[in-house]
Amino acid sequence: MKLFQKLGFHFLFLSKKEKRLAKSIKLLIGSKPFNVSLYQLALTPAGLAEENAKGFRISNERLEFLGDALLGMIVAEHLFQKYPFRDEGFLTESRSKLVNRESLNEAGIKIGLKNILDQLLGDRNFNANKSLYGDMLEAFVGAIYLDKGYYFTKQFVLKRILLHFNLEEMIAATTNYKSKIIEWSQRENKQVEFKVIQVNGNQRFKEFVVALEVEGNKTSQGKGSTKKKAEQEASKNACETLKIPT
Repeated sequence: MKLFQKLGFHFLFLSKKEKRLAKSIKLLIGSKPFNVSLYQLALTPAGLAEENAKGFRISNERLEFLGDALLGMIVAEHLFQKYPFRDEGFLTESRSKLVNRESLNEAGIKIGLKNILDQLLGDRNFNANKSLYGDMLEAFVGAIYLDKGYYFTKQFVLKRILLHFNLEEMIAATTNYKSKIIEWSQRENKQVEFKVIQVNGNQRFKEFVVALEVEGNKTSQGKGSTKKKAEQEASKNACETLKIPT
């Protein structure tokens, strides 16, 4: 089957719509797709899913799960090699900035997923959610992996996705998570308090452990070499728990 695909005979059996999609995919990834149906699935959000013969709604959610893991791993490896002397906290935060929904959504539009989806939709109406193209990009990465393998997928992520980000600028823009929490608490009329619950180490090397409480309930905690850093980490964790946009 693989040889059959590599020789290109499978294109003879594609519909006109599938051939147009295959051409769009080739322009996007720089190579002919072996399995066009994978990319069709990647471009099928839950809102467009149709039921199969067994009653299951088939969408891109499983591919999205796979692509999310691949993106995280590829970006983590890239940052690990690019910044050999930076600590785990820096690498984790940098990765989260690159693979968050807002960044991926922007990248998905820039590489042309919106145009391909519009081509597939035709005259059909579809109410897209805010993270549609970010979710679709993750699913698309999952499809590339299943179709082309890990090395090809890695090159696609590094050369076609990360290309659209100013990495140094994004890393330099440090988010003040504590400010985000305070703004949220004022907007939602919630009482927020930071408490130092533990101090480890000695006079020279201290580690502060800070708990963040919302309405008297512990929501998160953070650690840091200073109280301020521990509060920032606790705030960042709370933003994730409370789903506060950052």
